[in-house]
Amino acid sequence: MSRLTVVVPAYNEAAVLPSFHARLSRVLDELLLSCDVLYVDDGSTDATWQLINTLAAGDARIGAIKLSRNFGKEAALTAGLDHVDADAAIVIDADLQDPPELIPSLVERWREGFDVVYATRNTRQGETGLKRFTSALFYRSMERVSDIQVPRDTGDFRLLSRRALDALRQLRERQRFMKGLFTWIGYRQTAVHYLREPRQGGATKWNYWRLLQLAIEGFTSFSTAPLRLATWTGVLASLLAFLFGLWVFGKALLFGDPVRGYPSLMVVILFMGGVQLLALGVIGEYLGRNYAESKQRPLYFIEERHNAHPKP
Repeated sequence: MSRLTVVVPAYNEAAVLPSFHARLSRVLDELLLSCDVLYVDDGSTDATWQLINTLAAGDARIGAIKLSRNFGKEAALTAGLDHVDADAAIVIDADLQDPPELIPSLVERWREGFDVVYATRNTRQGETGLKRFTSALFYRSMERVSDIQVPRDTGDFRLLSRRALDALRQLRERQRFMKGLFTWIGYRQTAVHYLREPRQGGATKWNYWRLLQLAIEGFTSFSTAPLRLATWTGVLASLLAFLFGLWVFGKALLFGDPVRGYPSLMVVILFMGGVQLLALGVIGEYLGRNYAESKQRPLYFIEERHNAHPKP
């Protein structure tokens, strides 16, 4: 019989974890598969780890990993997937915005021969109009500037076959944008659509600042478009400065107009300085990522584990 592992990264999810596991257990009980669950505690500061241990005491299917600190969701996902030795894995968050009841549909498409089955949101209940707008803008921008086509309105909720998992294990870059990596490996991929529910408990960990950082991570990991944008901005600024200089020179030569002094000079200097700082900032983002990669630090450290062992 095929075996399925459900990987659940969790950070301060004590408020919703019991409800999530109850719903997940009902779904797994009905699947004609050998199933287990792997919780990854990403350095929670609430009672998440204690709750996971309590759940594991009453359910032999549960494995658990506690990271030594909060390494971030991308690292927690990687830690969980590194420990999967089943025929397939499903990644799902514990906040119940992604319904566990969709898992049978993902498994069905996997049995049809797909290696990656991702869950695409038709609607995003419980989110502000600004959040929906910025999310749509990000996915559509990634489509245009990236070499890969990250599926629109799709999070981390998906199923990965064994060979997809083996491919991901070879990608050990430190600056990780998992949605892009899931797409980059290729193989047969398809979507299952669903209605995303509001968060069932606790508070979201993704404020606008963290979402902006994730967006920058995505752009710089899978596209050099920001560098090209800085180049073309510099070219445009130089062209405008040249045309402005011709205009000032022509007025002075033909009409005897005096060249304006301090205000014009300050505008030009501040404009060119802003363009240069923008270009340096973009270059700095890429240079910083190369610096982080060159140090070759481990992606995570594990403080405790129960019934979970890394795949050889």
